[in-house]
Amino acid sequence: MSEFMGKSFIWFVGVVEDRADPKHSGRLRVRCLGYHTEDLLKLPTADLPWAHVMNPITSATVSGVGQTPLGAVEGTWVVGFFQDGADAQMPVIIGTLPGVPSGLPTKIEKGDDGKYPGKGFQDYINANYPKYKETDVNRLAVNLTESDASGITDSETNPHPSLTIRRADRTTDIGRADFNEDEEFITNIPNIEKVKLAADDGTNFSEPETPYNATYPYNHVYESESGHIREMDDTPTNERIHERHASGTGYEIGPQGTKVTRVKKDNYNLTTGDDYAQIKGNQSTTVDGGVRVFVNANASTEASHYTIEVGKNAHVNIQVDDGDVNVVTSKGDINLKSGNNLNIQAAQGIRLQSQTVDIGVAGDWNETTKNKTENTGHHQMNSGTTTIVGPDNINLN
Repeated sequence: MSEFMGKSFIWFVGVVEDRADPKHSGRLRVRCLGYHTEDLLKLPTADLPWAHVMNPITSATVSGVGQTPLGAVEGTWVVGFFQDGADAQMPVIIGTLPGVPSGLPTKIEKGDDGKYPGKGFQDYINANYPKYKETDVNRLAVNLTESDASGITDSETNPHPSLTIRRADRTTDIGRADFNEDEEFITNIPNIEKVKLAADDGTNFSEPETPYNATYPYNHVYESESGHIREMDDTPTNERIHERHASGTGYEIGPQGTKVTRVKKDNYNLTTGDDYAQIKGNQSTTVDGGVRVFVNANASTEASHYTIEVGKNAHVNIQVDDGDVNVVTSKGDINLKSGNNLNIQAAQGIRLQSQTVDIGVAGDWNETTKNKTENTGHHQMNSGTTTIVGPDNINLN
């Protein structure tokens, strides 16, 4: 090698034609302007030297540490220099060159001789890039707009497809839990004040609209080949962070800190330690399917309890529109304690079945019923005074 890096510095500009590096080191085959002919028959892509890609100093680029030196595609314009100077056989790429393509690539079919008859300096095998004749800067960063007839309102003239999809995919009018008022709860018991259940209305809610309102050059966008997107938008008063999978799963943080997360399929949260959550406001959860909660799943000897505490001046409302409420313990007791009254109302019957029934009443016991039937093997009553009033008949057998 008659030249070496440092002795002379020779630049080149070229187009990537191949990125399938057999050594998996991020190298690219580049056809360089002024050094290589565009005639693919005279100089096939396979005969171009492999060019190394220079990573920034912020990337270690060793043993997989740092940023992977992959990003350019066939059709990318690059700039670099030759390590070997005028020999021009050891190119190094130091960056990519965005622009405004004047034309789109032409796909070339391989001839019978295995060669490609046509011109290089383009993605002639796949004809994927460039996709359109507009600036290579991402549409989300450019956000082209034009004013309406009044000259005041700006409207987007070339929105990014993902933005159009996100807006169309917005979910609205999601129902929330709604507890109905009941004026007739406990009403027909003599000498008992009517009990009323107050309503707890749950109005519908909607997914917020995307706060996207980028202004060039403040929105820093990364988009992968398959359509994964990351935005770090510094547009004054419209700052956002947005990450989106090509499937539509992603999140967006708006200017005021509001975060919207959308998962297009299943969502798993696995925590090997403890999980703490604090919500300063209210929480609303709407589930179209069922909900299952399994507590103390490992049957620990130091039991992990399921504890719910509701602060002062609040209610616990459970409403089942059509179905049963079942509470079952395989072992253990069911304990109910009320600081005031315990009110139970059933539209049909109230049924109790147990080995024994023990009732202690500190005050009076009042029963009002149309008919009463008791079946017992032995009935014992201990009373200081017993009064039986029967307007018609009293039968004692």
